[in-house]
Amino acid sequence: MTTRVEALHLAAERHGPMRSVDAVQAEAGVGLVGDRYHGARHRHISVQSRTELDEAARVRGAPVPYGSTRRNVTLSDGEVPTEPGARLVIGDVVLEVVRRAAPCRVMETSVGPGARAAMHGRGGAIFRVLTSGTIHVGDAVGTGTG
Repeated sequence: MTTRVEALHLAAERHGPMRSVDAVQAEAGVGLVGDRYHGARHRHISVQSRTELDEAARVRGAPVPYGSTRRNVTLSDGEVPTEPGARLVIGDVVLEVVRRAAPCRVMETSVGPGARAAMHGRGGAIFRVLTSGTIHVGDAVGTGTG
């Protein structure tokens, strides 16, 4: 089974509402156009996996909706690489892991009580954008070499 982009979310400002989009422009060295971290030095894009969200929901005993975690990209399945330097390729866009994405206390409000603990070890990763291009819902996801 091919891993695909299942959902895309952006927030125009810090703590602003996440909005679902069908496609987003990624700019090398800058991030996602229209997102609060566009222009940040290293935190360009956050990626999570539906597989890990489903496990967090099982642990929590309640759903964990994609957009409520405040991550930009949700993959259809599998684990998100978290080792710094690991790469994902989505269409023409190459992403490189900066660090593991730790669940923050905001999740207790955005997702609900118990979310932060349920998401521990399942929060995906923060990536920098290495090559520009457009990411679409439904795009195939692969791994690249470092």
